[in-house]
Amino acid sequence: HSMSNTTSINVCKIYEYLRSNMDGQGATADPQLQHFIEIESQKQRFQQLVHQMTEVCWEKCMDKPGPKLDSRTEICFVNCVERFIDTSQFILNRLEQTQKTRGSFSETMLD
Repeated sequence: HSMSNTTSINVCKIYEYLRSNMDGQGATADPQLQHFIEIESQKQRFQQLVHQMTEVCWEKCMDKPGPKLDSRTEICFVNCVERFIDTSQFILNRLEQTQKTRGSFSETMLD
């Protein structure tokens, strides 16, 4: 009951936030609302990642759908998911390093 109440309040706040941004008054946005939007964006990115991983691993591992997975298919799925996660983590770490390097480079340029 309180969850749906919170959600409806947040939806109203989001609407107000979006409307104020269109009017050019978004600079004084509610920090709590900004946090909520950030969390929701993270959830959406996570769901997209899971969807992408499922699609990739299904195409790679599923030869013919049947009533149950054979051990070879199950092992393929496990390996595919683990590699997908490893690769995603590697890319995120690499992007983070690149951003830090560029940040420190631009800071030294200003000095």
